[in-house]
Amino acid sequence: MSNIDPIEFRNALGSFPTGVTVVTVKAEDGSLCGVTASSFNSVSLDPALILWSIGKESTSFQALMDAKYWNVHVLAEDQEALSGNFARSGGDKFDGVEFEDGVKGVPVIAGCAAVMQCQIEHQYEGGDHIILVGRVLDFSDAGKAPLVFSRGRYARLAQD
Repeated sequence: MSNIDPIEFRNALGSFPTGVTVVTVKAEDGSLCGVTASSFNSVSLDPALILWSIGKESTSFQALMDAKYWNVHVLAEDQEALSGNFARSGGDKFDGVEFEDGVKGVPVIAGCAAVMQCQIEHQYEGGDHIILVGRVLDFSDAGKAPLVFSRGRYARLAQD
């Protein structure tokens, strides 16, 4: 049992600005699934590995855990609505979202700052989350400014 207050800890973590990502998968039954995730990071350049984590209480947890392939989309600064769309529970999150099929038919959302198409490499226990490490099979970088999240709200990077 920890004596750390989870709300105060979450607020402290909010002082570290993060990019905003959407992770997409295509389930074995052919259905599409996606979630907003700020827990994204690079792991290795050679081989190209990235990680993200999913909360065990997520309604999309099982579909994401079962997926052998997934795509991480770094949202562009003009995609705040897309972040909110994929952060909500239930409904068809892909309704009205422009995307195409990527590796193994996993959705690649249009207009993102960058996209990493991955194959699962490792899964690790991480408290109330599972940490997923993926091998990058393909990627794209549109050179757009990313959407940023800090202290409970969206922010923009200062431009020169």
